[in-house]
Amino acid sequence: MATPLRDPAPTLDTVAERAGVSRATASRVLSGDPRVSDRAREAVRTAAAELSYVPRQAARSLATSRSDALAFVVAESGEKFFADPFFAGVLRGAQVAAAERRRQLLFVVVSSDDDRARLEEYAAGGHVDGAMFLSVHGDDPLPGRVNRLGVPVVLAGRPPSRRASFPFVSPDNFTGGRLAAQALLARGCRTPATITGPRDMTATSDRFAGFQAELTEQGVELPGSRVVEGDFTIGGGYRTMRELLATGEQLDGLFAANDLTAVGALRALRERGLRVPDDVAVVGFDDVPIAVDSDPPLTTVRQPLEAMGRQMARMLIDLADGGQATSVTLDVALVPRDSA
Repeated sequence: MATPLRDPAPTLDTVAERAGVSRATASRVLSGDPRVSDRAREAVRTAAAELSYVPRQAARSLATSRSDALAFVVAESGEKFFADPFFAGVLRGAQVAAAERRRQLLFVVVSSDDDRARLEEYAAGGHVDGAMFLSVHGDDPLPGRVNRLGVPVVLAGRPPSRRASFPFVSPDNFTGGRLAAQALLARGCRTPATITGPRDMTATSDRFAGFQAELTEQGVELPGSRVVEGDFTIGGGYRTMRELLATGEQLDGLFAANDLTAVGALRALRERGLRVPDDVAVVGFDDVPIAVDSDPPLTTVRQPLEAMGRQMARMLIDLADGGQATSVTLDVALVPRDSA
């Protein structure tokens, strides 16, 4: 019996024909070149998806060549990236490790569906050997979609359970939350509050869980009225601290889920005429440079940002070279200053 003939693998020409564009235009779209019209880009993407062209081409490219480049992907707006020194700290560490292994580091901000599509196209073109993702929210499918193109992926922070197979580098956020609670309790705080980060991030849930666990073990209640969600920004810290103060509860301590949030909260407390730490003690998280320069200098939980970046880059390079990677949790430490 004759073996049925398989359909020939799609080529760039068949994608171009399906999309109704030239071969050159199709090539530019699939390589991530921005110099094409929105209409052409959408037509080529649709044709490539219908023909399953991108994944096959990506697999062939990765099997035969190397780009010696890694993508440093931040799933936030450019404005938020440049405002938060957390990212710069991790980026410095990643750059050092990449240079040691003679790799280039490409910085990518992903804040929209178009950004995601462009990154996929770029990765599919074989332009990166791996991608590290920072500030992943919820069940964002982008890391998985990039990984399915044959591109290794490493995450910053513990992933949600459905992405547990991805290796990650994370600070010990649960212990960090405990340390923050211990610092406030040592000041005599008995009615503390907390401003968390976005609820769809594991860093938020882990820091809150550690904070709450320590308070509970010490017999201190944390009602829901003293828990508000922030967004890891100074403005968010200011707004949410005002919300907490508006409840009329007599707060004597605050755990802010990062230092920027804490700095915003300090401003709101000053405006209300409350003294830090005499009236309200404040603890942050990260130990970025602004913590030292805040008024008063901020007691905070230090996470090793540069070490985190170095470890992520080294893991990613090992994966790109065909090796294995084991997830790593890094130690944190309390840095006492004047705010608590």
